[in-house]
Amino acid sequence: MLAKIPFPDISPEIFSISLFGMEFSLRWYALAYIVGIVIGWRIVVAAVRRPRLWRGQSAPMTPAQVEDLLTWVILGVILGGRLGFVLFYRPLHYLENPGEILMVWQGGMAFHGGLLGVVAACILYSWRQGIPWLSVADVLCLATPPGLLLGRIANFINGELWGRPTDLPWGVVFPGPLAQHCPTVAGACARHPSQLYEAALEGLVLGAVLLYLAWRRGALKVPGQITGLFFAGYGLARFVVEFARQADPQFITPDNPMGYVLRLGEAGLTMGQILSLPMILFGAGLILYASRARGRRPVA
Repeated sequence: MLAKIPFPDISPEIFSISLFGMEFSLRWYALAYIVGIVIGWRIVVAAVRRPRLWRGQSAPMTPAQVEDLLTWVILGVILGGRLGFVLFYRPLHYLENPGEILMVWQGGMAFHGGLLGVVAACILYSWRQGIPWLSVADVLCLATPPGLLLGRIANFINGELWGRPTDLPWGVVFPGPLAQHCPTVAGACARHPSQLYEAALEGLVLGAVLLYLAWRRGALKVPGQITGLFFAGYGLARFVVEFARQADPQFITPDNPMGYVLRLGEAGLTMGQILSLPMILFGAGLILYASRARGRRPVA
């Protein structure tokens, strides 16, 4: 009999308190957002305080401007993430129930939407401040992987966004009727801990590569290169992990048990893979553009 790892007994809530007859809770997912933003902010401040990292030995922003940008980024993450979930994953539901769009406390955020929100915030802030937007995008992309790492770990603790059924020895038995609905599996259903796969690839690996290139290889001296590497790296990591990740339930039907949005015979592409392909292409194109614009080869 193959080993199956039981899901760790960790509450999604770190603690809760009652005030004035109301219950207030701090959840791991909220803490992941907060800590991820703080770590990212400190990475950006550290980068702009080191002129040697930038072209012409001059950072494009001051630490004070970084703090102003932080407010724009937070709004971009929240608004973009929510609208992305509404438009990409459950448009018909929210078309019939528009009042639920603002109910963010019920859950429902999409990374691709949050990313578009941050891109919009980056462009608007750069335009208002007269700062090269590609350099701003570079520091924001440099700061994003820690938040991805913590966010995916929080997804695992919450027992959500789990993977497809597996008989591999590190398969995790997630709780709940949906996670245990595996018609082809006898007994407890073990699934890929796809949240941890994403945490490792999108957070640890991608983050380490970007920091190394920025601090040791002068990538910030080529505006747009870090941004291109982030888009291509994240898109590729997400595309690969989608093979092990359970599709969203609204895409799964009796004749489409894998939840493919685009069918290609017996195979297909999930919504996450479809949204990742433009990221890979955009990232690769931006790397080439940035490198040619500065008359140098792409950072290896």
